[in-house]
Amino acid sequence: MSRSVIPFIFFALVIAGEWYGFQAVRTLVQNSSPATRRLTLAVYWVLTVVIWGLGIWAMSNRRQHASFKSYFGGLLLAMLAAKIVVVIPLLLEDLTRVARWAVQAVSGPKGSGEGRAISRSEFLSKAALVVGAVPFVSLIWGMAKGGTDYTVKRVTLRFPNLPASFDGFKLLQISDLHTGSFQTKEPLQRAVALINQQQADLVFMTGDLVNNYAHEVEEHIDTLAGIKSSLPIYSVLGNHDYGDYVQEFKEDRSLWQTNLARIKQNHAKIGWELLLDEARTVERNGEKIAILGVQNWGARGFAQYGKLDKAHAAADPTAPFKILLSHDPSHWDEQVHGYEDIDLTLSGHTHGMQFGVNLPFLKWSPVQYAYKQWAGLYQRGRQYLYVNAGLGFIGYHGRVGFLPEITVFELRRA
Repeated sequence: MSRSVIPFIFFALVIAGEWYGFQAVRTLVQNSSPATRRLTLAVYWVLTVVIWGLGIWAMSNRRQHASFKSYFGGLLLAMLAAKIVVVIPLLLEDLTRVARWAVQAVSGPKGSGEGRAISRSEFLSKAALVVGAVPFVSLIWGMAKGGTDYTVKRVTLRFPNLPASFDGFKLLQISDLHTGSFQTKEPLQRAVALINQQQADLVFMTGDLVNNYAHEVEEHIDTLAGIKSSLPIYSVLGNHDYGDYVQEFKEDRSLWQTNLARIKQNHAKIGWELLLDEARTVERNGEKIAILGVQNWGARGFAQYGKLDKAHAAADPTAPFKILLSHDPSHWDEQVHGYEDIDLTLSGHTHGMQFGVNLPFLKWSPVQYAYKQWAGLYQRGRQYLYVNAGLGFIGYHGRVGFLPEITVFELRRA
């Protein structure tokens, strides 16, 4: 599908959603008193206009705090999702009625009982409103609670080449903090406490510390510095850390460079060791594993700063087991497959799109149509990829289905 067509499709869905949403509400109160009908429809349109106005204002106001943009944008998203869902059954019903009318126009009525006027079923309108309430309530809940409802996922991985000294070794991964979206320190303080409860041997952060600006993390430096680890905490950069989406940085590259340098300094202030196409060695009882970290490398229009060949060349050749930190999971198919001695790749980036169905027997999110590997564990031969759903949020100020995630891996010898 051409990208130029997408705005027209979106516009058509919005118009259809507003039309059918109004018709459903009007049908719902058609048997009420005139005063009740007028009041209900007035409230409907006032709320619609206010939500649209707040959403457009927040999205277009560059000076507005990211959290307010997310809240108002999320409210608009919830309303649109509800109305678009309402469209589906009512549109199908209208198409069915039009088809029935066409058949009757050609063949003539087959009985007085079937000569009904074409009208929308009150029952179907009520059912459509109930169905439409599901995404609306879910998205509102996602903003009120889901965005900071931190979950710990535990994954056991077995490798034949894992050194014996690392059997039972615990890794912990966090990703996509997007600290610019937080209004207060409290959520990340809870997250850090939960991280420390896991008592991991080694901690990783796989990119997107901020939304765009280096200063966004600075009020959270003391909080994040509280993550405890006896070994260095290794981190990499994600696509948002470069500030590539900021217009002023595009116009003035010196500002871009200053912001990026400040981001790197903030990693150090937190106490994290930022890997920029580099490698480190972790040793236990004379046995070694290698940790590789690359800058962001994405295959779908995202920047490709990372140099995997450089990081791989820097790895200790005597280490039989290698872990790669690479923010974007598309890197795994595009380049990592060429390095068969990279045993485990840890990524983030997708967030599970912060919305979807995440059940043991069913996982679905719109992001799966853009990314082959988008949430959880993947295997190809002896190589594994894990895609962390992220700890923060951006755009939509919440999460539904794919809650903020802290992942704990236990490494075992096969």
